Amino acid sequence: MKAGIVGLPNVGKSTLFNCLSNAKAQSANFPFCTIEPNIGVVNVPDPRLEKLEALVNPERVLPATVEIVDIAGLVKGASKGEGLGNQFLANIRETDAILHVLRCFNNDNIIHVDGSVDPIRDKETIDMELQLKDLETVDKKLEKVKRASRTGNKEAQKEEAILLKIKDALETGTSVRALEFSDEENAEFVKPAQFITDKPVMYVCNVDEGAAVNGNEYVDRVREAVKDENAEVLVLAVGTEADINELDDYEERQMFLADIGLEEAGAAKLIRSAYKLLNQQTYFTAGVKEVRAWTVDIGATGPQAAGVIHTDFEKGFIRAEVIGYDDYVEFGSEAKVKEAGKMRVEGKQYIVKDGDVMHFLFNV
Repeated sequence: MKAGIVGLPNVGKSTLFNCLSNAKAQSANFPFCTIEPNIGVVNVPDPRLEKLEALVNPERVLPATVEIVDIAGLVKGASKGEGLGNQFLANIRETDAILHVLRCFNNDNIIHVDGSVDPIRDKETIDMELQLKDLETVDKKLEKVKRASRTGNKEAQKEEAILLKIKDALETGTSVRALEFSDEENAEFVKPAQFITDKPVMYVCNVDEGAAVNGNEYVDRVREAVKDENAEVLVLAVGTEADINELDDYEERQMFLADIGLEEAGAAKLIRSAYKLLNQQTYFTAGVKEVRAWTVDIGATGPQAAGVIHTDFEKGFIRAEVIGYDDYVEFGSEAKVKEAGKMRVEGKQYIVKDGDVMHFLFNV
């Protein structure tokens, strides 16, 4: 699963990407610096993993990961190929969620492509380009579907009605994610079309150091503008995060954070939020060989969770032994959890909960 970082040029996308992945994407003060998308595989910070490590003392610890893609800055006209538009839009289409970076700081030394700082205008520029690209997708699909619909094909008629609803919304500046569909309509007609504006989005307000804790007037305007979108707004001083990232010593990093009033690096919050945005959750396996965080979709069943480890585990799934994370910590070991009667045996219909410590029995 991938989350793509998008935004106008010079809003701090590549600097943020570097903070998240420690990869050295070029970060310079001019547009189109990042031409090929940079991809980083980022560990998901999870204090529960550290606690399990302390209790089990394994040979190794493996955290969950999320893939972050740094996509070059979009500009007005991208949907028509302006700048490097077509390529960038194709890169966004391949991601599962969007981290939309908005510039919410003043700095005369960093040029803005539109000459002034206005995060709402910037947001609308990106939204419009993505909506125009989706409109292109809808029109192409409608051409095919209408022909089948005229012959009386019931499925085609259903799809045509959905596509026309999407077309009307896009033409009035409404993104696909804001529309309501039944689960069946979503699965059959909306999701397979891979509309860019259907992807879940999080707005990252890039502020200066003084606004890292409480935000600023720009952030307030963003919150107001997106209040009906069901989207998270995260405040991040990306330049400051980059400075913190340069420090090798953990204690120094904590002191730096404390000085500006933060309990943890904003980048850690962003990674966790991106993980949730991708509809992901974590379960653990815990043994002397390794303690490991595994990623599954929210709502996954026991066999699906087993399949993340190996397809044979899913095919031959018999049952899962499950310990709630809080029980594991309270009793301190698997053996003591068993003694207390807190280990559960779950079958094929079990829906995995975030933080479950699991052991699978299977037969192939």
